Amino acid sequence: MIDKQHLINRFISYVTVDTESDPESNTTPSTAKQWDLANALAEELKSIGLEDVSIDENAYIMATLPSNVDHDVPTIGFISHFDTSPDFTGAHVKPQIIENYNGKDIVLNEEQDIVLSPEYFDDLLLYKGKTLITTDGTTLLGADDKAGITEIVTAMEYLVKHPEIKHGNIRVGFTPDEEIGRGAHKFDVKKFGAEWAYTMDGSEIGELEYENFNAAGAVITVAGKIVHPGYAKGKMINSMYIATEFINSLPRLETPEHTEGYEGFFHLTDVNGEVDQTTLKYIIRDHDKGHFEARKEVMQKLANELNAQYGREVITLEIKDQYYNMKEKVVPVMHIVDIAEEAMKQIGITPKIKAIRGGTDGSQLSYMGLPCPNIFAGGHNFHGRYEYVPVESMIKATEVICKIAELTAKR
Repeated sequence: MIDKQHLINRFISYVTVDTESDPESNTTPSTAKQWDLANALAEELKSIGLEDVSIDENAYIMATLPSNVDHDVPTIGFISHFDTSPDFTGAHVKPQIIENYNGKDIVLNEEQDIVLSPEYFDDLLLYKGKTLITTDGTTLLGADDKAGITEIVTAMEYLVKHPEIKHGNIRVGFTPDEEIGRGAHKFDVKKFGAEWAYTMDGSEIGELEYENFNAAGAVITVAGKIVHPGYAKGKMINSMYIATEFINSLPRLETPEHTEGYEGFFHLTDVNGEVDQTTLKYIIRDHDKGHFEARKEVMQKLANELNAQYGREVITLEIKDQYYNMKEKVVPVMHIVDIAEEAMKQIGITPKIKAIRGGTDGSQLSYMGLPCPNIFAGGHNFHGRYEYVPVESMIKATEVICKIAELTAKR
């Protein structure tokens, strides 16, 4: 039986450490403050009885729970990230614990009139009677992915204390900078030494994912000509108007706010403009590889057409692929998904197998030779003030880890 209060205390000890990552930084980790939690985690893994605990020069943490069986069992791994998103501040997190949630509005911050309401976030109603951990409305919570870390550490501690649960070698990995797309960049798959792994980085209880977006980033630079506006006729070229043409020429309904499920999108994330030059930043996403390539071609064709229209190169386009759909690497070893699905069923959870509308470290790790499906960590409304996590979901995720270890040893 997982100790509920012990798990809560562990989670709060993690989320109250600021580990926000920074996409503008070139270091790994991208912020020095990530070391604060990384070093503490490495010491904690030693204290609960794990072996081969290491933390490298880039703050990647690895550790081993040794096998307690006398037959060959595949080495498996569990992975989470300790950074939090730069989308919203993670400094001075003040968690609030809501016991026996009654299904009504939760006032996060009375002074600022910030309310977490089931009228807007209807998934709250799934957790009536449960214990919720929320923010105070002024920061994110950090359940993405400190819930995953809590669950992995708690599961390892439980397995150490309960040797009657048989398992093979289990590897644990914690990474920096996942939120800025670099979590797997310096992950040493060979050193990790697992045949496969699971990221504990999903949301709602029961989620099990082995498909994700193919992803690319695009930077469009629009060149104009600045001339005194009083004498500009026939001479000035306003780059912001051309940029607007580019924006309006992309399919308006193929954006995040109009798509769901397997539907891909173009997402304008940043505009920085003056008459002389405007820069647009987009992310491109699609589960289907063919559609993904077609989206990149649409952008290039549009740039070419506008350049032809203006009779000069007013637009330059740079597209860089970021990650790919892990499905291609997981389907050949589908037993690793089957084990996770069976583990959930055996502890009374209905698996919700669906595609991720995003990416995880697991998508990159799968292409680095470590097939890595994603399992729920329990949190909701990531990257903002309305983030929350049900404690019971975290307990169930911890139990799933233990059960996967047990089932792998039996197979």
